Amino acid sequence: MKKILVVAVISLVAGALGFAFYSNSKQKAEAEQAAAAAEQAAANAEPAPRPMATMLPEFSLKNRAGELQSIKSWPGKSLIINFWATWCGPCRREIPLLMDLQAKRAKDGFEVIGIAIDFHEDVIKYADQMKINYPLLIGEQDGMAAGDAFGIDATGLPFTIFTDKQERIVTIKIGEITAPMADIILRTVEQVNRGELTPDAARAQIAQELMALPPEKAHAG
Repeated sequence: MKKILVVAVISLVAGALGFAFYSNSKQKAEAEQAAAAAEQAAANAEPAPRPMATMLPEFSLKNRAGELQSIKSWPGKSLIINFWATWCGPCRREIPLLMDLQAKRAKDGFEVIGIAIDFHEDVIKYADQMKINYPLLIGEQDGMAAGDAFGIDATGLPFTIFTDKQERIVTIKIGEITAPMADIILRTVEQVNRGELTPDAARAQIAQELMALPPEKAHAG
């Protein structure tokens, strides 16, 4: 009888240990599966958008003469900083508008700056052909780094940054701009310069007015 009891106890203990081992193994496997799923989900997730700059960052690129020049070489001006490349069709279509803005709005305190993410010799050749009338800063990887400084992925050209006279970024327009778009943005920048709007309020106003543009004026081409 005692022998049977001992065997029963041993069997019970062994069963308990086996169940505990099974439970622990199952929990460990489930935990590993959960961790792997979480890791895969993180890998598949869209990267968090980088915050866009609110102030004009400091950087220098080569100008037409091949000399390093700071983006802050135009103090007291409201800048229209256009990122472009000679191989970019929408960028080339913008150039006549940007030249017109430089010619007509310089007296109002605006300055167009072209930042070319391209080979220096290609940019100079194209600029001479087009008779570009505004300053150019040029760089390949350095130009892309300048885009990063604004919080923009510089692989997607063109894009244009608009600042007020205090180097505050009023708005950033991704994609090709049209004359009606430029009119809205520059008029609003002037309101910021007069102290009638904060940059945040100006961004909201610009977004609202751009959305209200008729399709034929809102799309370039």
